[in-house]
Parts: sequence; C-alpha cells; structure tokens
Amino acid sequence: MVKIGDVELGEFPLLLAPMEDVSDPPFRKLCKEQGADMVYTEFISADGLVHDAANSLKKLEIFDYERPIGIQYFGGQVENMLEAAEMIEAKNPDVIDINFGCPVAKVACRMAGAGLLRDIPQMIRLTEAVVKSTKKPVTIKTRLGWDEASINIVEVAERLQDVGIAALSIHGRTRQQMYKGEANWSWIAKVKENPRMHIPIFGNGDVDSPQKALEYRQRYGVDGIMIGRASIGYPWIFREIKHYFATGELLSPPDIHERVRAAKQHLQDSLDWKGPKLGVLEMRRHYSPYLRDLPHVKPFRTRLVTEMDPQVLFGILDEVEETYANAECGVWNAE
Repeated sequence: MVKIGDVELGEFPLLLAPMEDVSDPPFRKLCKEQGADMVYTEFISADGLVHDAANSLKKLEIFDYERPIGIQYFGGQVENMLEAAEMIEAKNPDVIDINFGCPVAKVACRMAGAGLLRDIPQMIRLTEAVVKSTKKPVTIKTRLGWDEASINIVEVAERLQDVGIAALSIHGRTRQQMYKGEANWSWIAKVKENPRMHIPIFGNGDVDSPQKALEYRQRYGVDGIMIGRASIGYPWIFREIKHYFATGELLSPPDIHERVRAAKQHLQDSLDWKGPKLGVLEMRRHYSPYLRDLPHVKPFRTRLVTEMDPQVLFGILDEVEETYANAECGVWNAE
C-alpha cells in the first residue's frame, strides 16, 4: 500500500499531474471518474494568494468527490510561501504540494518553480519551513536538474526527504529541456534505488499508453506514475492502464458517444464553475484533444472554438456525435 502520510493510494497509484490551465475541477472530475487515484490542482502562485489575486484564490476550490487531492503552489520567498500555506491548509486538502519543476521563464526566472534548481540550499530552506508550518503532508514535484551538467536529483531527493517531505514526484527532464526530447527515467530509478530513500517516488514524463506504463513500472521500480499531457482530451488513459495492469489486455478506445459525452460534461462543469463567458473561452483548448483523429473534423472544431453561445456549442457536439456515429455505421453525412 502506497501512502502519503496517512493518505492511502492503493498498491500502485496513478496520479493526475498538476497542469496550468488544464487540471481545474471540471477536468479533475473526469479523470477521477476514469480511475485517477489522486489529483492535483493547477499550480497556484503564493504571491498571488498573499495579495488576494482573484485567479489564485479561485484555484483553491476543491471538492470532496476529488479526494484524495493535493493543492500545488509555487513561490521563492519563505514568508509568502508560509502565509500561502496557511491559506491552503484552511481549504483542507489531503496534501500540500510545492512546485519546483515549472520550466516557463516567467516562473523559473523569478527563482520559483524550476528556478530553485539553481539554488538548492534555498529550495531546502523553503521546503523545511513549509513542512514545519503545517500538519498536512508536504510533497514536492521537481525535475532532474537545471541542465544536463547539473543533474543532482539523487542528492536533492535525499535532502528534501531529510527535511520532512512525504513523497516526491520527478519529471524526467531538466529545466533546459522544457518538454522536448525524451524523459530520462533512469535518474528517477536511481532515486528509487537509493537505500536511504523511504518515501514514495512517483515518475512523470512521456507515459502515454498502458504498455508504456507497465514497462516503466517494471523497469524503473517507481511507487506510482504521474500522468499529464496524455490525459488531456483522454481521461480514459487511467482506466486503460489499470485494466491492462489487471488483465494484460487492452481496452477498446472510447467510441464517439463516450467522447462527446465527456466533452459535454466538461463543458457543462466549466460553465457551472467559471460562468458562461470564461467557461466557454477556457473550454476551447479541450475540443481538439477530444476530437483527435476524427476525419474531416476541422469544420466542427472551427465552430466549437469560435462560438460563444453555450446552447449552440452543445448542439454542435450533438452534430459531431450524430455525424461520426453514422460514419461508424457506414453512412457519412458530413458536409
């Protein structure tokens, strides 16, 4: 049984990665329904919380059906991180997660996120302060190092464990790589194989199929896998991996009815949570993934990303379902 503090996650948990502008409550709900054992919020700015930024405060909203859930945040100043941790703890997440992995310049160049991979002593000081300030388990998500010349994850993992973190998620790339190239899980395995390590180690990066999930589980010995980009528009990745682990067989992919049903649920939940304007606008990034690989889908996609009326959007999704269901039956009626 893998545990983060007292939070039980099963024998080999699948975690939904925190993704900016993606892993909001509507998306987390879908992934939870499809088998994600633990989910994380989008990362939240500690500075934004301290200064009452509306967008940051909104991201603190979590719901009981999502549990276990971690609220992830980032920052580089101890004082703000501690004040923000108090605000996060008041929302009663199961876990508080600190992001030391975000590679984007606006975060990393302000010595937050992956930027702290260039100042490990500050990373450790900040982590220790947060651990001591809260009763919640504190976990970390980070990368292998700043660049190939400074991969130091084995040492960093030990030092983070020594100051009291309860689990560590490692993305198998450096900050310099951003999201390019292949994730190097051999370094994640070295952390897991270190006899000094006793906390759960979760691997992250490039797991996009049940076969790869099983291969990485067996080859690298991690305690669980964190899945990010492969879940966008495809929350079924979690159930497919679990089924493959249990049976050795691949599930059939979702048909057009299930794909449209998920897109409609996602849209409705986005409208309910964000309101009619923002709910419509922020849903636009998700239509292409839901409709991925459908032939001649561009006209539908164009309408979906330009329409503002929610009821018209639901109607377009109904058209998509009817068109491609008929196509499966041998009747193609697209214009």
